Amino acid sequence: MKLNYYIFICFLLSSISALSQNIIDIDAIFDTQKNSINITQTIQYQNKSNTVLDTIYLNDWSHSYSSKTTPLAERFADEFKTTFHFANNEDRGYTAITSIKQSNQPTFFERLIKHPDVIKIALNTPLQPNQSYNLTLTYIVQIPNNKFTRYGVTDSGDYNLRFWYITPAVFDGSWYYYSNKDLEDLFIEPADLTLKVTYPNKFTPISELNIFKNEIGDTTTTIFKGKDRINSKFSLVKLNDYNTVETDFFNIQSNIDTENLEPAEVAIATDRVAQFITNNLGDYPHEKVLLTWIDYKKDPIYGLNLLPDFIRPFEDTFQYELKLLKTTLKVYLENTLLINPREEQWLLDGIHVYYLMKYVENFYPDQKILGKLANVWGVRAFHAADLNFNDQYSFLYMHMARTNIDQPIGMAKDSLLKFNKNISNKYKAAIGLNYLDDYIGDAIVSKTLSDFVRQTKLKRTTPKDFETILRSKTSKNIDWFFEDYVSTSKKIDFKIKKIKKSEDSIKITLKNLRDNTMPISLFTLQNDSITSKQWIEGFNGNKTITIANTNVDQLALNYDNVIPEFNQRNNYKKLNGFFLTNKPLQFRLFKDIEDPNYNQVFFMPEFEYNFYDGLSPGLKLYNKTLLSKRFLYKLSPKYGFKSNQVVGSASLIYNARPEGTDNFRTRYGLSGNYYNYAPNLSYTSFTPFIDYNFRNHKDLRDNKREFLSFRYININREVDPTGEFETDGEPKYSVFNAKYGVVDNNLKDYASLFTDVQFAKNFGKISATLEFRNLNEHNKQFNLRVFSGLFLYNDTYQDSDFFSFALDRPTDYLFDYNYLGRSEQTGVLSQQIIIAEGGFKSKLSQPFANQWMTTINTSATLWRYIMFYGDAGVIKNQNFSPEFVYDSGIRLNLVEDYFELYFPIYSNLGWEIAQPNYDEKIRFIVTLSPKTLLGLFTRRWY
Repeated sequence: MKLNYYIFICFLLSSISALSQNIIDIDAIFDTQKNSINITQTIQYQNKSNTVLDTIYLNDWSHSYSSKTTPLAERFADEFKTTFHFANNEDRGYTAITSIKQSNQPTFFERLIKHPDVIKIALNTPLQPNQSYNLTLTYIVQIPNNKFTRYGVTDSGDYNLRFWYITPAVFDGSWYYYSNKDLEDLFIEPADLTLKVTYPNKFTPISELNIFKNEIGDTTTTIFKGKDRINSKFSLVKLNDYNTVETDFFNIQSNIDTENLEPAEVAIATDRVAQFITNNLGDYPHEKVLLTWIDYKKDPIYGLNLLPDFIRPFEDTFQYELKLLKTTLKVYLENTLLINPREEQWLLDGIHVYYLMKYVENFYPDQKILGKLANVWGVRAFHAADLNFNDQYSFLYMHMARTNIDQPIGMAKDSLLKFNKNISNKYKAAIGLNYLDDYIGDAIVSKTLSDFVRQTKLKRTTPKDFETILRSKTSKNIDWFFEDYVSTSKKIDFKIKKIKKSEDSIKITLKNLRDNTMPISLFTLQNDSITSKQWIEGFNGNKTITIANTNVDQLALNYDNVIPEFNQRNNYKKLNGFFLTNKPLQFRLFKDIEDPNYNQVFFMPEFEYNFYDGLSPGLKLYNKTLLSKRFLYKLSPKYGFKSNQVVGSASLIYNARPEGTDNFRTRYGLSGNYYNYAPNLSYTSFTPFIDYNFRNHKDLRDNKREFLSFRYININREVDPTGEFETDGEPKYSVFNAKYGVVDNNLKDYASLFTDVQFAKNFGKISATLEFRNLNEHNKQFNLRVFSGLFLYNDTYQDSDFFSFALDRPTDYLFDYNYLGRSEQTGVLSQQIIIAEGGFKSKLSQPFANQWMTTINTSATLWRYIMFYGDAGVIKNQNFSPEFVYDSGIRLNLVEDYFELYFPIYSNLGWEIAQPNYDEKIRFIVTLSPKTLLGLFTRRWY
């Protein structure tokens, strides 16, 4: 059997395209005054396919920065990174090609329209199989500023470069080329590289290549050489902050923060990391690993990177070792494992994080996810304090799974949401390999990963090769892993459905709640100690098994949490208990990580403010954990110091999250509020509702969202018995409200449509709002908003305008808007504006329409965040002719939709800027809701 295995491996490796030597020679002269590089380059590259080539492709990723319309620029815009779009032209980079010659004869070349950072070359002479082409290129690289991707020229004049010279695209019967999208995933084959760089004497060059020659005159010229090289990182620094640590395995040159460790401690940590990697993955084929602070910043230990320096829950040695290990592992794999990183990244990520987990298991098995904070009084009461460091990987993957925006780990890297690309999919890949290893047993997966990396080092390979090797080592069915776990986003969720106990046996019925055939582990426990463990092969629907009734008082699925299971709350059954003892009630201060052994109730202090209740502290009781749950409740009583009343809110919500459909979430709920809406006048609202939320499930990076909602709002407002404060409209009313909206929110283009229908006893109305926003190539923004509303019937207009369409400040009779002082007619709070209905900024003499209204709101950039706005419209009231209304002024767009100021200039009222009490005419938008403000940041990740 062993002999057959080795024969198979030899056969497999012979089928993997062994890469013969390609040669790249570069002569680069740095012009530090112009931040440019003059390059003369020769490429000798072999056609290893059986195809005759008359066209070849080259990667020119330095040209990715050349305009605001490249795929890189579009990627920045998709993730709301404004730095590139608003940058000065001189801060962007490009490549200016002087000539490309084949065997000293000019050859035709052009840039691809969809991929301007890819060059297409028509060869003068067709390239036969196993023959090499020889190209000579001369070009200038204009180096971009490092504020876009951290690579480029820094403010201090240093240069950190990657993907900075032109490289051949990979061809193995198919071409593999694609544009730079700041994903660190250029796919190139190894080549023997000679790099000759000339630069001012005040700089020090940093490269993973070996220094071959160094000449110093008016400038310095250094020649570097390297064999079978992939990485193209190169730096020129004025102050050399790199340190080299020599180990028995390979040397590490790094400028990663050492956490203030002594040199001896750094050396010990480095040697341990190098030894661990070598023992598990084999010898590194080069003498030195180059690690830069950029490497770590682009792929940090999430959690550690967010903590300020004065909070250090982990020992300095542990923190540094993990930073060093994660960065070294990534560089090691990038330089040795030739997997297409755009299409097949999951295996690279899985191996990377898998060995990060193994390192912690081996050397820090007792390390907690909260570090030393886990032992602090108060903190140790949280379930989060019980979790081990490696539990974070399953938790962060589950964050995306529970919100139904996880994506298959086998999906192309540029199709993933930022959170999935950076965190969730990497972690799912690693815990999946660990899951598979536990299921197969005998550490077969761990050994196969080690063998795979050793045997395919610097050879073209694919995840399919890994799968083939693994299948040869086990007789167990592992189709589920590659067909379901890797290729889909199917969740894993099992439950113990029924137990039937006899004297000598227990019959257990398990239910697979999902459409897959992934295996599940079954544990028996006695006095909370494990007495047995067995794997149940994957099945659909229900499965009944029988086990011996010995040494067991409790059954548990996935007790060791090896499986990234969607819901573990249904995994436990006590043989002698009933439903209350299965999950006792547990109260916890502040939100915590879900503990599947308890029914948790959280409570925390909460503060709110409005003008009529004043500061309102209170206590919130709820069941929402750090991971999203389907059923949520919240009870939030507060005491208003100004109103001297108990106020607050309550809600019950059920979140259904259908999979494989654009309807990614449906919410069913009830909500109620009790607050004051005017001085000493309270209101009560009670609202049942259904919300349908839609997004493109096939392309989660698409920012387009749709929603459809139905609700029945019941309002009961207190009437002032003294008559001192007159209540507009009916004190008690109910409104059926249906809404449909579609929003496509992007950095450069925004479009939305909202429709609203309302039916009440005394009125019915319909309205629509259409909005466009465009940011052009000259950084000028133009906004257009159109609102049109019509009463279907209205029996309330003779009494008041409470239900009428408003030009500038809706009455908010449905209590939807976050007014700080909703009933204020004078003072600063009356100047708060929420862009709704008419959207005007000036307070005109007739601010309402009780029959119909159509308005247009526009604004355009004058300079940076200073904009000119203009509003115009027609309002129609019963028994009056239509009236044309308008206003105009200056808008300070400090943070779009979150903090803005409006200064009226001219309107139906005349020159407002020249009128008395102008300060009272200034309007403002302000958002204080933490949840709303958080959306400014999370939109980059989701």
